[in-house]
Amino acid sequence: MLFSDGGKAVRFDENDVRPLGRSARGVRGMMIEDHQSVIAMLVSEQENPDAPADEAKARASVLTATENGYGKRTSITEYTRHGRGTKGMIAIQQSERNGKVVAATLVHADDEIMLITDTGVLVRTRVSEIRELGRATQGVTLIGLDEGAKLSGLQRIVENDANATDGDADTAPDDGAPAAE
Repeated sequence: MLFSDGGKAVRFDENDVRPLGRSARGVRGMMIEDHQSVIAMLVSEQENPDAPADEAKARASVLTATENGYGKRTSITEYTRHGRGTKGMIAIQQSERNGKVVAATLVHADDEIMLITDTGVLVRTRVSEIRELGRATQGVTLIGLDEGAKLSGLQRIVENDANATDGDADTAPDDGAPAAE
């Protein structure tokens, strides 16, 4: 999937892109206007629309965010496959309220994201708090911005092994020294 800052998305099968040499220019993935750019490329998992409800709940969705702090989650099945090289379909309505799209990422309901503004404000939030909406809607408020501030990006937070060792913090190191009380 390719996303442009104009609010459009193209989804196609990776087999539609023929293998080329390292020095080749590549193939067209998406047609964009002169003032637009591609802001994200996502590789989606194979989805099964007939999956049981608990499996469907764990299915990935696409989270899009705009520079004025709005965004939404949309089921990946809403993005139908089309040929590459097209202008794409609407991923999020672009309006004066929303501004340009600044980010698109794959998320699951149990993930957390970090929203980043150009003034250095970071906000961490749970993906489950963001309503899942249709593809061609304007979205909901993700972050309240100060006057003149813009959302510059978002990142899905990947938990690491540091959280797994939090429970071991009460144990004393095995260096032969007595534990401090």
